[in-house]
Amino acid sequence: MQDYKILVAGDSSVLIQFEQKIDPLINRRVAATVQLIREQHIPGLVDMIPTYCSLLINYDPRVILYDALVERLSQLMKMEIAADSGRKRVFEIPVCYGGELGPDLQIVADHANLSPEEVIRIHTSTDYLIYMLGFLPGFTYLGGLDEQIHTPRLPNPRLLIPAGSVGIGGSQTGIYPLDSPGGWNLIGRTPVKTYDPNRAVPILVEAGDYIRFVSIDRAEYDRILDLIERGEYTVPVHEKEA
Repeated sequence: MQDYKILVAGDSSVLIQFEQKIDPLINRRVAATVQLIREQHIPGLVDMIPTYCSLLINYDPRVILYDALVERLSQLMKMEIAADSGRKRVFEIPVCYGGELGPDLQIVADHANLSPEEVIRIHTSTDYLIYMLGFLPGFTYLGGLDEQIHTPRLPNPRLLIPAGSVGIGGSQTGIYPLDSPGGWNLIGRTPVKTYDPNRAVPILVEAGDYIRFVSIDRAEYDRILDLIERGEYTVPVHEKEA
């Protein structure tokens, strides 16, 4: 029995839909499907956008027709698609927690009946899988937030959240890559730009990578920010088994 569907998603898009739940194994299969399709160099494919458990494929109908594309994808999906279990990149993102950079840290701590220091310890103890990017350029949807610090979104969203803010919203945590409105609880801020249109590769990370938050003090935050502004800082990256 097929565990996926190929669906129409507009006049120039199709959707490959896997089991509809958030699960690392399903997400790895999405990533493996992206890689398999990419290796085929199918004429007319414009873009592929992976999500938690599906893959949106945009195509140019002037180059390849819908029926031909679906037939090609159907043949590929019959192949054994092994979820990539190799080594993955882990980006170490420095974060200054609390104070004016993390004004909601105490809210998260009170909700969890923990101290702010315990919240920071828990938040920095996990390698978070990047399931997908979206909402804003470079906004990471991360999996793996400890249930102890799940915290409801703010009842009244802020009109402006500074770029680099690290927040918790419900069962998720993430980094705001740009100044934007938002309703997550802000627990800290990173000087690292996860999105920079002036870089050769504007978005720092990709779906399938991992992020580990590293706690720093305000002096270190200011030092790293100065290095970034001078183009002299590189985000530490190491590898792990997926």
